[in-house]
Amino acid sequence: MIVIMPSKAPILYPAQTLLLTALGERLRDARLRRGFSAATVCARADISRPTLTKAEAGNAAVTLGTYLQVLRVLGLEQDLSLLAADDVVGRRLQDAQLPHRKRVARQPKEAA
Repeated sequence: MIVIMPSKAPILYPAQTLLLTALGERLRDARLRRGFSAATVCARADISRPTLTKAEAGNAAVTLGTYLQVLRVLGLEQDLSLLAADDVVGRRLQDAQLPHRKRVARQPKEAA
């Protein structure tokens, strides 16, 4: 199965671009530490060489599925479960919400 990447990469903020570039570098370093050639990773991940090159460069057009396939080949797919595992900001926002007051239903007026 060949993965076809989007024709246009999404526009990212500079900080996001740095994060993707760092991810690509870590993937390349992990591949080299394992002694895997690019051709080996491409064959095992079922992706093309240009796609692997773009993933290792941190290209935003590379799909999450492609990154996951490369992580699987490198034995690092469990690292994906660490993403957004602890939502500190969300929990603080949730804790800061005040409880909603419940209104008591009106009693019907009795006719005299």
